[in-house]
Amino acid sequence: MSKFLAPPAFKPELPKEQQKAKYTSLRWQVFLGIFIGYAGFYIVRKNFSMAMPFLEPFGFEKGELGIVLSMNAIAYALSKFLMGSVSDRSDARKFLPLGLVLASLSMMFMIVPVVAFGPEHKSWAIFLMAVLNFLVGWFNGMGWPPCGRVMTHWFSQTERGTMMSIWNCAHNVGGALVGPMAVYGALWFGSWFYGAQTDHYFLIGTYVFPAAVAIFVAILAYLLIRDTPQSCGLPSIEKYRNDYPKNYSEKQEEVLSSKDIFFKYVLNNKMLWFIAIANAFVYMVRYGCLDWAPSFLKDEHGYDIKQAGWAYFAYEFAAIPGTLICGWISDKVFKGGRAMTTTIFMILVAVFIFLYWQFSDNYTIVTASLIGIGFFIYGPVMLIGVQALDLAPKNAAGTAAGLTGFFGYFFGTAILANIVIGYVAENAGWDWTFVLLLAACVLSVVFMMFTYKDEKQLLADKKSK
Repeated sequence: MSKFLAPPAFKPELPKEQQKAKYTSLRWQVFLGIFIGYAGFYIVRKNFSMAMPFLEPFGFEKGELGIVLSMNAIAYALSKFLMGSVSDRSDARKFLPLGLVLASLSMMFMIVPVVAFGPEHKSWAIFLMAVLNFLVGWFNGMGWPPCGRVMTHWFSQTERGTMMSIWNCAHNVGGALVGPMAVYGALWFGSWFYGAQTDHYFLIGTYVFPAAVAIFVAILAYLLIRDTPQSCGLPSIEKYRNDYPKNYSEKQEEVLSSKDIFFKYVLNNKMLWFIAIANAFVYMVRYGCLDWAPSFLKDEHGYDIKQAGWAYFAYEFAAIPGTLICGWISDKVFKGGRAMTTTIFMILVAVFIFLYWQFSDNYTIVTASLIGIGFFIYGPVMLIGVQALDLAPKNAAGTAAGLTGFFGYFFGTAILANIVIGYVAENAGWDWTFVLLLAACVLSVVFMMFTYKDEKQLLADKKSK
């Protein structure tokens, strides 16, 4: 496997007169590859959230389903951190599609616990759901790191913020499709598999149909992605654009050992730890709202799968303009300052969470509130990822991003958003879950502001050089 995933060797540089045309075409080709590839991961990422309301009539309880849901986030957190190191030493062209195919196959098999075991053998069904959702999360962890690797090798630091904000919309494109796929996959193909058993149709819409689409996306991604410019006979992006960051050296083109990556460039970086902790609370809000929206809307107000699915779609789709605007504000208004931009956006998220809570019986206000939350929450998610890439050399970028991702997914998503909110909703009621989400908004602001002074100094030092 190590030989299969090994990065391709550098090729001799093409003549200078041939470089511009090839660089231009390949950069857009590679960008398209990681965009659709990463969107594909989100088609087979959080499908269990859409399935949960329709599993409860089979006898599964919220707390049990919350544990299954958390397995995805725990696995993703571990995988994004550990596989980030592997991806820094792997061919992105192979690494990303491999992870997407394996995640898709794991998602397809999620129908087995319900069909083969069902409520008659609930313990076995829950166990198998947890294992499969763990695998889905683990293989999904193979998505972000190779994209980060590609981004740092094909786009220089001064253009990376803009390109990252555009690329970051990929997961909203993929995530937004989960709701409509669940609706129309069940309508179009449910009867093919289950005939008159309409209570089983959701299994096709939430699991099988999205997985089949994602496998097709993996094939397209493989055809488009290239690992590094040097593997295509081109110079490094810094040399090509004459755009060298102040900490650049030729050693950043080398493949580092895991020890050097972890101990020299990641674990001793104070700023990375601050943004990692803030990220945990940002992700608690992100997935606390997203994962439990279908269950909350069905339980409290009887919304059906179509209404819940389109509300889910609205949440994700609104993130696209929100992310782009957030990146622009960070670059143009705050001149590269991420902390203040994140703070403002998280305060606005809290406002829309309050509206979502207080007016949940009004479907129009619910949809508008979810649009507002989605619009503002994904900007901070993106900015924290950009900060992680900027704070480490590019041959350690996957691992640096993996650290912040680990905090976001393990603590923020698995522990707080999935398990804690699941049991609080079941035992104390939905009102208390909204109190927790508002508290998470406050804490994310507090920890991001811990970085404000140091970030401001770093930006001032950069301008003076």
